[in-house]
Amino acid sequence: MFTKKEQETIKKEVGEFFNKMGFEVEIEVALQDEALQLNLKSSEPQILIGERGNILLCLQKVLKIILSRKLEKIFYLDLDINDYKKKKAQYLKEMAREIADEVVLEKQEKILPPMSPYERRIVHLELADRKNITTQSVGREPERRIIIKPYP
Repeated sequence: MFTKKEQETIKKEVGEFFNKMGFEVEIEVALQDEALQLNLKSSEPQILIGERGNILLCLQKVLKIILSRKLEKIFYLDLDINDYKKKKAQYLKEMAREIADEVVLEKQEKILPPMSPYERRIVHLELADRKNITTQSVGREPERRIIIKPYP
């Protein structure tokens, strides 16, 4: 999907973007299915990630716009900094499995805390194959949350 030259352009543009903001980052470009995966390493990840990953998501949107214009392509961009998203996904999957097990044992629904659409998707997908529970998103953003219920 991306040529070697395009991958070099991506690294250069992303490097310049963060340098202008005053951050030193190591950039790893990976292609996964039809997505461009950017994995960055930074000595100041908390500033670039922000509370609950909000700044990270904003940076992802801005970089997608910049790179789409530069490469004249439309593509999906997934930005991760110091494996924040990877670790968060692992945590959410583990939490979802544990709470689903509790729901099955207690035969009582559990309401999870508010989550972003990205986080809710991880939970729904993790529990999708379970036949003894069902999941449902309820509420409005930013208070939208998941209810895990025993399957009737």
